[in-house]
Amino acid sequence: MIALATSSCHNTAWRRYKGEILGFLEHRAGSVAEADDLLQEVFLKVLLQGKAFCELDDPRAWLFRVARNLIIDRRRLAKTREPLQPLPDDLSAQPVPEIDPVDLLTHCLPSVLSKLSAKDREAIALCDLQGVTPSDYARQLGLSLPAAKSRLQRARLRLRSRLAKSCRVSYDGAGKLCCFVAGLVQDASIKAE
Repeated sequence: MIALATSSCHNTAWRRYKGEILGFLEHRAGSVAEADDLLQEVFLKVLLQGKAFCELDDPRAWLFRVARNLIIDRRRLAKTREPLQPLPDDLSAQPVPEIDPVDLLTHCLPSVLSKLSAKDREAIALCDLQGVTPSDYARQLGLSLPAAKSRLQRARLRLRSRLAKSCRVSYDGAGKLCCFVAGLVQDASIKAE
C-alpha cells in the first residue's frame, strides 16, 4: 500500500489552484460529476508525487498538464468502448464506392509540381493546396490583386498542361478531370518554365 502523506506544499498548492483546475475540467468534461471525478484523480496524483511535488518549479502548470492528460485518457477509453456496428449479411451486395479521378492523382501531382517554376509552385501550393485567398496571396507578395490572380491562373494552366503530358490526364467536355493513365509517364523533355 502506498502512503499518501500531505505536506504544507501539497495543501497550499491544492487550495490555491483547485478552483482553476475544477473550472478547466468542467469546461472540457462531459458533466460536472465527471469533472469532480477527474479532480479527485488529479489530487491523488498530487499525493502520489510526495516530496517531488514540493520541488516543482511551477505546480500550477503541472496540475493543468495532469488534468489535460486525464481528460485525453478518458476520451481515448470512451472511444475504445464504442459498440461495433454489425456487418451486413451479404457483403457482396455492398456497392464499392467509386474513387474520384482527382483523388487518384496523389501519386502523380508531386512529381508534376516539382517540375514547375518556383513561382508557379508557390502560387498553387499557397492558394490551391493551403487555402490562402488570392487577396492574401497578393498581400504576401506585394502584388495587386489582378496581378496575383493572373499569376495563379497562369500557374494553373501550366500545371494542367503538365498533368496532361506527364500523367496522361484527360478532361471531359466541361473541362473537368475525368480520367488518366494510372502510373506516371516519365517525360524528361519537360523542364520547369
